[in-house]
Amino acid sequence: MLGYALERYDAWEKGVTMKKIVDDVRLIFKCCSLYYQDGLGQKEICELLGISRPTVSRMLTIGKERGIVRIEIQNPDNIAYGQLERELEKKYHLQEVIIVPSSPLSDGQYPISSAIGSATLEYLSRILMDGFLVGITMGLAIQNVARSDYFIRSPIKVTFVPLVGGVAESRLDIHSNYLAQELAERFAGDCVQFFSPAVFSQREVLEGFLAERTIRNVTNLYSRLDLVLMGIGIPSTEHSTILRTGYVDRSILAEFAARGAVGDIALRYFDADGNTEPFQDFNERVAGIPLDLLKKIPRRVGVAGGSQKQAAVRGAIRGGFINVLITDIDCAERLVQEDS
Repeated sequence: MLGYALERYDAWEKGVTMKKIVDDVRLIFKCCSLYYQDGLGQKEICELLGISRPTVSRMLTIGKERGIVRIEIQNPDNIAYGQLERELEKKYHLQEVIIVPSSPLSDGQYPISSAIGSATLEYLSRILMDGFLVGITMGLAIQNVARSDYFIRSPIKVTFVPLVGGVAESRLDIHSNYLAQELAERFAGDCVQFFSPAVFSQREVLEGFLAERTIRNVTNLYSRLDLVLMGIGIPSTEHSTILRTGYVDRSILAEFAARGAVGDIALRYFDADGNTEPFQDFNERVAGIPLDLLKKIPRRVGVAGGSQKQAAVRGAIRGGFINVLITDIDCAERLVQEDS
């Protein structure tokens, strides 16, 4: 009976002692300073201060509760737009947003920024893994990615798959097949080729073409894609890449704009809400990945810069065509001001 009483007394005494220790503000401060500022582990602090590990853990918790420790995440100087990126990710429910500085020409126009190209290639180098299938569209934005000066440190054995046809006489350098080759060379990977006109005269002709076995060898890969990389076009006679390829003429672009078109993904036009129905008569004649299949791919990366692309980017987000955005500060600032 006496032994039991002594054990109870010892336990009570230890509890009182621990309570006194954890109430010692000076010791709490020292414990927190050793842990957060000096980088010591809890075991090292135990040995240094002569207290138990549970006491150290409790003191670190009390330090945060009493405001002795305030943990702040500082945005490094070399990530100038970190806060804006997080804001856009939350506002538009995007997986990731990457923002780079703008680079307007002297006449006020916006070229495809080399900073956007480098940021995109850096993103791909981080995300891609051996064995990935990567779909790509066409255009100057994707060409700029392929030709950016970002250094890829190690080869990544990925296969690039064209998402849209591109047999034409003009601007072969921005066609999907050509760009798939360029990107495969940059990553020391591989590519397939999709030898098809971009736009057919009739839907029935396109359907018969897509039924061919050699074409199905390419299109069957679409459902297995891990990531797609896409430029976001606009129906502007001044900035439209499609106009340069000859797939459409100025009158068609003007008609699409009158119907409410704000942009295109893989040559499929959409309005401000991401709806494609008003342009179905054209979209259904485009050879490439179906949009309903596109929206099922895990990472859908849109690349676009300049304030003039704001409506197109927002429409692409609303339509569910992209869930990763790589853009410049001019477009980003316009997006953050708009209703999502």
